[in-house]
Amino acid sequence: MIDIQNLEFSYSKQTSLLSNLNLQLEAGRIHGLLGKNGEGKSTLLKLISGLVFPKQGEINVMGFKPEKRQPEMLQEIFFLPEELPQLTLSIENYEKVYAPFYPNFNTTQFNDYLKEFEIENKKSLLNKLSHGQKKKVFIAFGLATNTKLLLMDEPTNGLDIPSKGQFRRMVASTLDDSRCLIISTHQVRDLDSLIDSITIMDGHEIVFNEP
Repeated sequence: MIDIQNLEFSYSKQTSLLSNLNLQLEAGRIHGLLGKNGEGKSTLLKLISGLVFPKQGEINVMGFKPEKRQPEMLQEIFFLPEELPQLTLSIENYEKVYAPFYPNFNTTQFNDYLKEFEIENKKSLLNKLSHGQKKKVFIAFGLATNTKLLLMDEPTNGLDIPSKGQFRRMVASTLDDSRCLIISTHQVRDLDSLIDSITIMDGHEIVFNEP
């Protein structure tokens, strides 16, 4: 699903964030991307999704080069960032605008996930929701896209303890052999019962990557 070879990346010429990074991730697994804040986990997810581009090395995602941002690739990737977008749309209008970009989006699933998260009113404006409620909406939407690759950056930040349990159940129920889920976190206890493959970053490099 993902093959990264000799990746080099930096935001400035003086400081290298990722150097000689190699990583292979398979479909059919929930991969936990673990490490302290500032290790480059978020940047790695952005590189995989084509939001930033490598300085050197190669990234192959589902047979595509992410930096080319081809629609055939983008419709099979959903990236949930840690910092959520500031939108004035209602939940139902957000769905109308963004769901068409994902051919396998399932409205029934989206409604079911929202109901499980106890978000009843799809006319609610996203910018009027609490951070936790907004996080739940985007998690529900991301799961309902049914993309082959789902990237989540610190998804449990802002969720209370019952909601974290709901999140784990939802994510576990969506996995099949064709999907790859990568969840970046430094809150290991939130995910230890969910992930089945562990990638650890330390010193801005991969130090462990095993089932």
